[in-house]
Formats: sequence, structure tokens, C-alpha cells
Amino acid sequence: MAMKHSATGCSVEEAMRLLGVRWRLLIIFYLVGGPKRFSELRRCLPVISQRMLTLDLRALEEADLVERTVFPTVPVTVQYGLSVDGLRLVPVVEVMRSFGLWLKERDRA
Repeated sequence: MAMKHSATGCSVEEAMRLLGVRWRLLIIFYLVGGPKRFSELRRCLPVISQRMLTLDLRALEEADLVERTVFPTVPVTVQYGLSVDGLRLVPVVEVMRSFGLWLKERDRA
């Protein structure tokens, strides 16, 4: 996937350019539990538009983090799941989840 050069050369910036888009890490989060069809992802993220979900899935697929599997059914069934490279994001998702829980708890106090 061709990406622009980073401004700082920082590895965190590299990751944020791909995953810092509003929905992408959430898509990864929902795929950690196993492959999902497009409609299942729409139900998990009801406020995302169909177009944005499509664009983000394509970007994650282009980055080899998500695999798209087409099943020869009528109508065609398409399923999205984490690739081997995408599985490397599981610890990132867990840290973000833990941090989010901590933030929610802190805000209640």
C-alpha cells in the first residue's frame, strides 16, 4: 500500500496514519471476535455510513490487515476477517479497550 511519507519519521505516526481514522480500529475490534459479514459490521457500528464502512474495509484490506472472503452462494456472501498481519493488532485493541475502560471509570469518579 502506497502511503505518504511521515512528517516525523515516528513509528507511532505511521500506525496512526492507517489506524487513526475514526472507524478503523473499531472495525478491527469487532473482527477480533471472528469474521463478520458486512451487515454484521453495520449492526456493530450503526452510526457509520455504508460508504464509509466500505472505504475503511477496503483500506484495511489494501494494508493486508483484513481479508475479504467471497462465498459462491446466491446471493454472494462476503465475509471479512483479520489476516495474519491483522492479528498483530489484537494486543493494540486490548490496550485501547483497557485504557477506554479506565477513562470511563475515571470520569465516573
